[in-house]
Amino acid sequence: MGTLERSATRVQGFENTEMDFQLIRQLGSCATGGASIGQCLNLASKISNGSPKSWVQEFATLASQQEAEALQRLTRGHKISSGELYLMACNSYRAAEYYSSCNDPMHRQLGLRSRECFLKAIDCLAYHLVIPQILFANHILPVYFFTPTEETRSEKTLLIVSGFDGTLEEEFMAQGIAALKRGYNVLLFAGPGQMDTYRFTPASSFIPDFERVLQAILDWLVTRKEVALERIALLGISFGGYFATRAAAHEPRIRALIVNSPIIDLHSYMAAFAGFDPALMPEEEDFTVNDLPDIPEALMDEQMKLMSENLITRFGRGSMKKTFQFMREFQVSDKLQDIKCPSLALVGAGEGEEPERQLQAFAQGAGGEVDTFRFTAAQGADSHCQVGNLSYSAGIVLDWLDEHFACLPVS
Repeated sequence: MGTLERSATRVQGFENTEMDFQLIRQLGSCATGGASIGQCLNLASKISNGSPKSWVQEFATLASQQEAEALQRLTRGHKISSGELYLMACNSYRAAEYYSSCNDPMHRQLGLRSRECFLKAIDCLAYHLVIPQILFANHILPVYFFTPTEETRSEKTLLIVSGFDGTLEEEFMAQGIAALKRGYNVLLFAGPGQMDTYRFTPASSFIPDFERVLQAILDWLVTRKEVALERIALLGISFGGYFATRAAAHEPRIRALIVNSPIIDLHSYMAAFAGFDPALMPEEEDFTVNDLPDIPEALMDEQMKLMSENLITRFGRGSMKKTFQFMREFQVSDKLQDIKCPSLALVGAGEGEEPERQLQAFAQGAGGEVDTFRFTAAQGADSHCQVGNLSYSAGIVLDWLDEHFACLPVS
């Protein structure tokens, strides 16, 4: 009797740890409509281990196919099916965008196509979206403002800011949909240097005083009749854990803070991630983007060169050493005690010692009540930002927020 075989597809990831994490990130989005398991695994079998170029080619091709099929469905009147495919195309373009050089024109093209597919998906799926024009540092901030209904009424509102490589579209799928289901307005935004901003303003770079961005966002938000001023919460994801913590320390209009995970010292966080502190490297070992092609493969592989290039470029300091020296300015310091609102600090058990250390420092130093939650491997959520179980993570965040907002009086 022959061996029973029900599928040619195999569950197989990558030996390269970063690429394997990115695959899990894409697989995790299946729960919110951003991908399909079968297509992710099919692509994983075609992508060369640790090769960004191979990853970009395969995901860009898939995205283009999904976008074309979405258009075909739409022309035949199938708006829901079309919207679902556009959402997948959006996320496939984002996956390709992640592994492309931000100095390559294709990077911007992939990002803009991701955004275009997202807006087409939102239109097909009938979400209620406003795209405001909020000016900051002479350019328009990328912002999406969603409401659970078309009616104008005072509702609780969740602001979401991502980090180094997350996008507004990705966070809408990861957290925004879940919040809308629970009756929240959802505002997603990005500041200088972040992926969405870089699509439109390549000259922008990260700034330590992120409270200035949040102030511009809130000045617009508080004029909206859909917003209950007593129920405005801020959620920071990944690097956004720093942006949100720093901003909330300067902004009393935030009535609840969720940080996933809390970052009060970005330099220490990133140095731990790198395994050493490039701010201390000898001058002769420092390197720029232009030096990267000449570094031997044995010292720095293709993927590490790409990640170094994007890091140096988007911090805008010219070299790796100067980038990490600049990161020393990304501190919350003694302003942490000025966070008086209730806070929820999250971390994955698999993220390492430094995120846990900073969570403890946040919990001890914040001026208001702090709850903490650690996600485990048994929950399928121990990785960075719980990419393996997004719906569970969103449930923890929003249940906590519902309980805190339920205790507040409405003025």
